[in-house]
Amino acid sequence: MNLLIDDKTKQVLKNANSLVFFTGAGISAESGIPTFRGMDGIWNKLKPEELANFNAFLKNPKLVWEWYQHRKEIIHKCQPNSAHKIIADVQNNFEKVSVVTQNIDNLHRRAGSKKVYELHGNIERNYCIDCKKEYGDNVPLKDGLPKCDCGGLVRPDVVWFGEYLPQDVYTSAEKAAEESDVLFIVGTTGIVYPAASIIYIAKNNGAYLIEVNIEETEVSKSVNKSFFGKAGEVLPQIFNEI
Repeated sequence: MNLLIDDKTKQVLKNANSLVFFTGAGISAESGIPTFRGMDGIWNKLKPEELANFNAFLKNPKLVWEWYQHRKEIIHKCQPNSAHKIIADVQNNFEKVSVVTQNIDNLHRRAGSKKVYELHGNIERNYCIDCKKEYGDNVPLKDGLPKCDCGGLVRPDVVWFGEYLPQDVYTSAEKAAEESDVLFIVGTTGIVYPAASIIYIAKNNGAYLIEVNIEETEVSKSVNKSFFGKAGEVLPQIFNEI
């Protein structure tokens, strides 16, 4: 793929001090991570809304836990792709680089990105719903259920249907967007709110918006420049040009 990168975009990037990458499921799909709606087997017979919510967890914690363990196993087998890696690499060339992601797969951190705001949580973290004790991947199981030392159920540290985004994370993401010179919109259609507000916060504060998606999206009409193609191919070319 040979991109035509206009002089305006090159100049903006050369003069930029602060970059924000707003990423969604499309960037992780290039690493082989399917959306949970497309999984094979028993899981595609169940609606995500029936599993990814707090009431479902209380009603059948073993089933929900097995579903998340299944998702985690798939994610652990996947590796950061060249898009994740170039985003991490540009930390060395710009004063501020932040990632605001809707993904829960931890691939940005695994690629080496240091400032990552995970709006929807992280599947590799867990916590007790009673005492709030935090757990990594090593969650104690009692009778097949994830149980804390206090006896409370341990749940994945992800945002479920009907739950609010973590306020501290969202506030930090807002601030990064407000201060950004350039906002990259990568692998997301920008229609899921409140996460998508990040795009318009950046735009309203004068940021130059660059979209990188497989095809035209709802956000295309709001950006300064769109590049259509795989993020793992497009992003390296953009930064090699400057």
